[in-house]
Amino acid sequence: MHTDTLRVEGGFRVRGEAVTRLETFVDAAFAFAVTLLVVSFDTMPDTFGELHDALRRFPAFLAGFAIIAMYWHAHNRFSRRFGLEDATVVVLSLGLVAATLFYVYPLRMVMSAGLHYMTGGWAPTELEVSSMLEYRLVWVIYGSGFALLATLIALLNRHALRRADALGLDAAERAIARAEIVAMLVLIGSAILSMSLALALPDSRSWYNALPGMAYALLGVVLPIYGVRSGRRVDVLLRQRDAAASMRADRPVPTPAVP
Repeated sequence: MHTDTLRVEGGFRVRGEAVTRLETFVDAAFAFAVTLLVVSFDTMPDTFGELHDALRRFPAFLAGFAIIAMYWHAHNRFSRRFGLEDATVVVLSLGLVAATLFYVYPLRMVMSAGLHYMTGGWAPTELEVSSMLEYRLVWVIYGSGFALLATLIALLNRHALRRADALGLDAAERAIARAEIVAMLVLIGSAILSMSLALALPDSRSWYNALPGMAYALLGVVLPIYGVRSGRRVDVLLRQRDAAASMRADRPVPTPAVP
């Protein structure tokens, strides 16, 4: 693949400029998933009390929307960077759609419960459990969906790396793709930690019940640290690429000999 004339975005030469039917379908599915997080499903509020109740649910909607948007953007980055649409990409992308639509309801339940706890009961919760077993299972279901979405994004990028030579990926682009995979592995690790903590919770209700949610809070520390470290490595490779391109541009074009 000839890559010299490709547009560069975030250090990556964009190979997927055109939006395909697969991307359109994935975008539509993510948009539908977002509608399932909307404040009110059934009817528009027609009294101030109903409006106030809807606004109390808005923080949970924003939290869920941020997670859905994170995975949508990850798929969008993959599509723009690599421009791949073979059988493997189709299967993994459709799997991402199915997993997202499955994940919406546990996402909504967990986010509403988390905001209910953090706001001292101001934000309503949609998570009602009658036993610690049900509470554990909610976190296991939520973590399974979270980890599955991250796994599918990681597999998409791994597939692209397997085709690195055919795509003409340079060292910087390969490093960026590997960093994307590692970031997804960090997300998977946080989900596994959360599920493990949930299964280990004592039967008594105490502050320990917040530990499965706190496992995801660690992402706010781990991901920025990893992003800085991997970004430094990528910056070095990008400077090397720019220097090599500059040398090629300054090299004089040989004049053919006149017989």
